[in-house]
Amino acid sequence: MALITKIKEYRERAGYKQSELAELVGARRETIVHLENGRYNPSLKLAMDIAKVFHVTVEDLFEFTED
Repeated sequence: MALITKIKEYRERAGYKQSELAELVGARRETIVHLENGRYNPSLKLAMDIAKVFHVTVEDLFEFTED
């Protein structure tokens, strides 16, 4: 399974820098970088916190696909 994320799209649309989003959700900037590049699977809490920032559902931000 591969994780597809739309965090970068939502973040840029909202005008946030990676560091700003990281601060809002209590994560490191590097974590946001890895999430945006699909190299990190977030915890449920982190996924929900990010979704809350953008007023969307977790499913709007993340999708799992079969390899």
